[in-house]
Amino acid sequence: MMFFQFFIQGSWYVTMGTYLGKTLDFTGIQIGLAYSTAAIASIISPVIVGMIADRFFSANRVLAFLNITGSVLLLWLTRIDNFTLFFPVLLLYSICFMPTMSLTNAISFANLAEPTKEFSRIRLFGSFGWISAGLIISAMGLETFSTPFLIGAGISLLSGLYALVLPYKAPVKTPEKVTVRQILGFDAFKMTREKSFLILLIFSALICIPLAFYDSFTNLFIIGEGIENAAAAMSLGQIAEVVFLFSFPFFFRKLGYKGSIVAAMIAWIIMYGFFTIGAFTAEKAFLYGVLPLHGFCFTFFFVAGQLYVDEKAPASLRNSAQGLIAFATYGVGKYGGTLIAGNVVDRYTVGNVYNWTAIWIVPLIMAVVFTLGFVLLFRENLHKSRI
Repeated sequence: MMFFQFFIQGSWYVTMGTYLGKTLDFTGIQIGLAYSTAAIASIISPVIVGMIADRFFSANRVLAFLNITGSVLLLWLTRIDNFTLFFPVLLLYSICFMPTMSLTNAISFANLAEPTKEFSRIRLFGSFGWISAGLIISAMGLETFSTPFLIGAGISLLSGLYALVLPYKAPVKTPEKVTVRQILGFDAFKMTREKSFLILLIFSALICIPLAFYDSFTNLFIIGEGIENAAAAMSLGQIAEVVFLFSFPFFFRKLGYKGSIVAAMIAWIIMYGFFTIGAFTAEKAFLYGVLPLHGFCFTFFFVAGQLYVDEKAPASLRNSAQGLIAFATYGVGKYGGTLIAGNVVDRYTVGNVYNWTAIWIVPLIMAVVFTLGFVLLFRENLHKSRI
């Protein structure tokens, strides 16, 4: 399940900026808006879909429907060459895809005896999927073509069919009548009454603002710096992710939730610092040396956060709670990040020449400020939310 789900996104997400910029001649702002569709979708859909999976349908059947529908939309994207139509179709696809990330987490947690020890080993198959997609795209030289969307469509269809054979878990039945508030997934927001959960949610959103710079423009940046097979080079992050997912339980016992998240934030600071130095010196070694850090960051930040949410959420809200953390990170944080990143790139671009040194300083400063804020304000509180 994890392999398929991350292969889908890994097949087109990394190289989309290059395809839109070099082949379709979209502007930096348009590329940023295209990447913002995932964030907009994360604001709209994961909490609602999570509530549906909590109360009405088994999560595996919801996952199947979303992936099969998504395959049709990805196929449509390969036929579009203008931003006016590309954006809304990509947004529709993202509304289908983004809830699948929290659904796969919830399906895993529901079927694992000890999630803190076992989940990272399951999640590493997602990294295998992302790496496989990147290597295939690079080996075939498809970065500037629409073919990655076609590959994603095929795997999305396969993933949708496979989801039908995943474990069925009956939705939680409640004696009271379902309200509009519950249908819209607002019950999960009750968890924000606890300060520790609210601080985690806020800083998870904030740190995803600089992360949006990486997602939207790293492929375009390293291609411009002369790195060949850029998608494969970026897969160094996923290779590192595999290593750290496998070893995560050991580090987690030492660091806990806060320590794991802070370690990821510090690694992001180092990564953007090296990007800035690499852009200034035109030395590729700085870029190759730092690309694997993204895998460490992703593992320790997202896995620790997802485990914390699962620890805090009552059984009746587990899918909705995972949707809520997706809302904060992939939604609010990355939406703001993609808009900021697109405008920063346009501000420091003259003609077709990008001032990458100035561009990367912006997320570097953000990462430093947000890390300091999180260290000072967050306190672990592992009692279940009382809702």
